[in-house]
Formats: sequence, structure tokens, C-alpha cells
Amino acid sequence: MTALRQKMTEDLTLRNYSSSTIRVYLRCVASFAQHFGTSPDQLGPEHVREYQLFLVQQKKASWALFNQTVCALRFFYHVTLGRKEMIEHIPYPRFEKRLPVVLSQSEVQSVLEAKANLKHRALLTTIYSAGLRVSEVVNLRPADIDSQRQVIRIRQGKGHKERLVMLSPNLLELLREYWKAYRPLTWLFPGDDPQRPLTTTSVYNICRQAAQEAGLSKSVTPHTLRHSFATHLLEAGTDLRTIQLLLGHRNLKTTAIYLHVSTLALRSTASPLDLLPNQKVARPEA
Repeated sequence: MTALRQKMTEDLTLRNYSSSTIRVYLRCVASFAQHFGTSPDQLGPEHVREYQLFLVQQKKASWALFNQTVCALRFFYHVTLGRKEMIEHIPYPRFEKRLPVVLSQSEVQSVLEAKANLKHRALLTTIYSAGLRVSEVVNLRPADIDSQRQVIRIRQGKGHKERLVMLSPNLLELLREYWKAYRPLTWLFPGDDPQRPLTTTSVYNICRQAAQEAGLSKSVTPHTLRHSFATHLLEAGTDLRTIQLLLGHRNLKTTAIYLHVSTLALRSTASPLDLLPNQKVARPEA
């Protein structure tokens, strides 16, 4: 590890960035340096602009990757190098707003029931039942399941924030069945090495396979189950503030996006077409 990489790692660690964010930031800065074949501290504003255009025009990078790169470079120049003047040359792009993919309740059930493997079924059910992030579910320990208080303790939440979420009686029953079969010790969902948790990549693969086996055409990820958890709570009458706390969102505006994907208001609102006098409902031909 170079001295510069070590310093950036220490800067991120001292500011309590998560291990996953540290890895992403270091990877983004390394890719930036590799693109020009030189150390990043030797690169200036014109290089940043050229690299951003490369990401958009040639690499066709997603806006998520583009934003990660912007955040990483701003941190690198501002904090690690102390070159505050560089910030104005690395502006944030306009945020591309997209509504999250949400499954219906029947689609969720088909995904959860698609996996014959008890461990995989328990894993996916835990994500949906408690609305967990993939990083949170892989870091669960058996002791985090509090059956007496009917809660799950999330110790590795985003920003290192702990929170409690509900423990569904149905999930508890499934987890007890899973524990009797697998007897996990250190991690609730261990990987091939019992001393290490299941990787996030493995969870994504398990989720994708379950969606395929369920015959869904939608792109389903662990975060899709989390989005579905929040939307289904909202449609069941749970207030937005409670959903915010359960999801661990810092800002209520983040949670408010589920107001746009919930179909409750849409289903209860009649189209003006149906309000026209003497309007007949068209029926499909046999």
C-alpha cells in the first residue's frame, strides 16, 4: 500500500466512514489514477474533467458510479491532499431521480418460497420482514435476534448507527427452524468459512436466482425487498415517520419516495374517463 493510499484510508477511518465506503472511495481514486497512468496527487482539474467525460461518454458508467467517483475525488483532494480549491472543479451532477422497483405481496411471496434451501429462504425472508440493507443482514449475529422483546438489533447500520426493528413471529419461527438445522455460531448467515459472514455478492446472487426461479421478469435485488417492505407498510397504514425509523433513514425526504411508488392512492382514485356520463366500460373480445 502506498503512503498516499494509507493516508486516505486513515482519513476516511478517522471520519467514521464504513468499511464498504472506504473500499469504494479507494477504488474510485485508483481507477482515476490508472486511467492516466500516474499518481492522483499529480493530476489537476483538467484531468478530473477529462475523466468525468470518459465515464459518461465512453465507459457509459451509471450515475451511481459517477456520483461515487465525484464523492471520492472531492474527499481525496479536499481532505487527504488539503487542496480545497479543487472542490469547485468537481461539482455534483444533477441527481437522476428514479422510482424504486417494488414487488407486489404475491410476488414477494413467490420469491421467498422459490428457494428450497432453508438458509437462503431464511436470509431473504429476514431482509423483507425487517427491511434490511444487504450489509446489515450479512452482519447479523444470532445474539441480535431478541425473541423475548420481539426485536432485531441492527449493529452495523449505515453510518454505524444502531437501531431496533420488529421481529415477526413468522420470521422467528423460520429462524428457529434454520438455527436447528445449521447451528450458526459467530454469524447468523455465515459464508463457506464459518468465521466469516456471507458476502454481499452471494446475497445478490441468491436473490437474483430466487426471482428467476419464481418466474419474475422484474430485476430483483435485496434492496428491492427492502423497498417492498417500506411500500407495503405504507399501504397498510403505517405512518412515514415510523417507516423512516425502521429503515434507518437520516432524512425523512429519503423515506418520502415511497409515497410516489405506493399504488394505494392510485387505486382509490377514479380516472376522469370513468366519471363521464353514460361512459361504458370496454370489454375485451373473446
